[in-house]
Amino acid sequence: ALSQVLRLERSRRTAIVFPLQKLERYLAPGTDTARFRLFQPGLAALQRAEALFRSDRGHPIDCVSSAVRMDHAPPLALPEVRRALPPRPSAGTGLSCGAKGWWSVDVPFLRLPLQVCFIGRSNVGKSSLIRALFSLAPEVEVRVSKTPGHTKKINFFKVGKYFTLVDMPGYGYRAPQDFVEMVEAYLQERRNLKRTFLLVDGVVGLQKTDHIAIEMLEEFGIPYVMVLTKIDRASRGVLLKNVLEIQEFVKESTQGCFPQLFLVSSVESSGVHLLRCFVAHVTGNL
Repeated sequence: ALSQVLRLERSRRTAIVFPLQKLERYLAPGTDTARFRLFQPGLAALQRAEALFRSDRGHPIDCVSSAVRMDHAPPLALPEVRRALPPRPSAGTGLSCGAKGWWSVDVPFLRLPLQVCFIGRSNVGKSSLIRALFSLAPEVEVRVSKTPGHTKKINFFKVGKYFTLVDMPGYGYRAPQDFVEMVEAYLQERRNLKRTFLLVDGVVGLQKTDHIAIEMLEEFGIPYVMVLTKIDRASRGVLLKNVLEIQEFVKESTQGCFPQLFLVSSVESSGVHLLRCFVAHVTGNL
């Protein structure tokens, strides 16, 4: 919990909440660090995000559906809501007559339940990260397997009335046979998708399959952000090299990627608080 992190001494606290900033001291003099601090929320925002991921009686968090195909996924549209209205209004009021004595009102904007999507290579640590995000809601079951490619379905985690976090199957090794059709259909059809979180192994950096995923996101015009996982397993030199290379790639070769990387360790909880906060931010809940 954030309250426990705040009791730590300053350097340790920074390493857990803002792990990317921990690397700044090892950069060459004159290195531009602006992309290390683009999203730097204050304590109030971090606390608000933590509350969003903490379940209680009035704010349930649950895995509401698992889909092997998009036609099994929860419907996108909200059910129609009708009310009995007074007698027929005069012309020019924007009201119209419906069947069986009901009236309808032209509503310029109806907010759909927002979604964020997590995607990455098999064995990138996606399920472990999602379990860490929901660690304050222990009743939420996120299965983590030692076998790569365990997630074969699209899993939908509903966070109260605020948004849904979508866990996609891993690509690459042991990916489902219909992975491409499943993922492309989801990405193209979900108009309420606010951000895709592309997970990259912090030990090995971008791989060929990651570049294919990036090309797909760029082609579809979907905003996304890269998350480097397993940073506890990478040496400082390897991690710094991968961070700088990926940031340069994002700057020179992408249009839809958020310029700042997010570093996380599901084992040490490093970066988890900041990632929760960014999810809350992109879904409009800060």
